[in-house]
Amino acid sequence: MGPGQPPLRSGFRDDAGLFSLHTRFWGLMSGYVYILASKKNGTLYTGVTADLGRRVWEHKQGLTRGFTSRYGVVRLVWYQAFFEIGDAIIFEKRIKKWRRAWKIRLIEEMNPDWRELYVGMGW
Repeated sequence: MGPGQPPLRSGFRDDAGLFSLHTRFWGLMSGYVYILASKKNGTLYTGVTADLGRRVWEHKQGLTRGFTSRYGVVRLVWYQAFFEIGDAIIFEKRIKKWRRAWKIRLIEEMNPDWRELYVGMGW
């Protein structure tokens, strides 16, 4: 976890690869921006959601027709939580305009090995 970031929800891996059990902000977070990848340095997809676990699960199950299912972009490699969904939407739109190199730098600051951060629905 970096400075100023809320604790991670259980069900996701922290920077050390350990499961975070911190949930004190669980009910306060209302939006998430996330990046999925097909593989390390592969195809990227940026999205926004109010329920990150459900949304990533939908991508993995192929329930979202379109880009992610067409290109196999299902590995959660980066995310950021927001207290307000409106802030998450604004940030997602900003990231979508970024150059690919900037997105890769963002991913590697949080997840240098591009590990899968999603570990299931059971939190």
